[in-house]
Amino acid sequence: MSENKRLSFLDRFLTLWIFMAMFTGVMGGYLFPGIRKVINFFQVDTTNIPIAVGLILMMYPPLAKVRYEQLPQVFRNVKVLALSLIQNWVIGLKTRGKDWYEKIYCPKIGPVTLIALLFTILVMFSLKGEYIVQLPLDVLRVAVPLCIYFVVMFFVSFVLSMKVGATYEQSTTLSFTAASNNFELAIAVAVAVFGIDSGQAFAAVIGPLVEVPVLISLVNVALWFKRKYFPYAVETPAGVCHLTCRP
Repeated sequence: MSENKRLSFLDRFLTLWIFMAMFTGVMGGYLFPGIRKVINFFQVDTTNIPIAVGLILMMYPPLAKVRYEQLPQVFRNVKVLALSLIQNWVIGLKTRGKDWYEKIYCPKIGPVTLIALLFTILVMFSLKGEYIVQLPLDVLRVAVPLCIYFVVMFFVSFVLSMKVGATYEQSTTLSFTAASNNFELAIAVAVAVFGIDSGQAFAAVIGPLVEVPVLISLVNVALWFKRKYFPYAVETPAGVCHLTCRP
């Protein structure tokens, strides 16, 4: 069975939904500048309620799927763990209940992540849609350094992961984690600290505009790395892992 057949309709066209949300947000903010007032009407002190709700709903399903009982295994691989920390910071259920939780509950709440993600993107780009269209050179000045950062961090992280003996799955996870940024949180902080009309808030919104297409493109690079450098598949208790050399 192919990967596409295992994906749901929403997940299979995730890229399309993200770009549609970005486009709708930008054009909505540009054609209807008053939308910012509507969004900011739901702001309490320095907290933008729509963005906060979107972030919480977006993060809950992934966190609910984390197998916390397997965390000790993560700490056993000191090299991979240390590399992950450096790259990103320096540069109780029973068997029946567990089965219900993982096989029924988690799949049910899975779509919440996508819906909340699209909602958050829509709100973010609506806030700065007018400026994105009117100031293309400013957008370019912010976008170019970000694009370079994403690409460099991805490749450096992948090479370093291979050097320390990480599997393909670990190398890919480390690389995308290092290359990506929490722009949703950055926007919330920038708006709260500097204001919605600040240059900082404008720059923060440009982040996902660049991050989304660049990281989606790097997915194909990661798949090419798998075919070229990780040809050996090994069955483990956690699933199939791909290695650079025969075990």
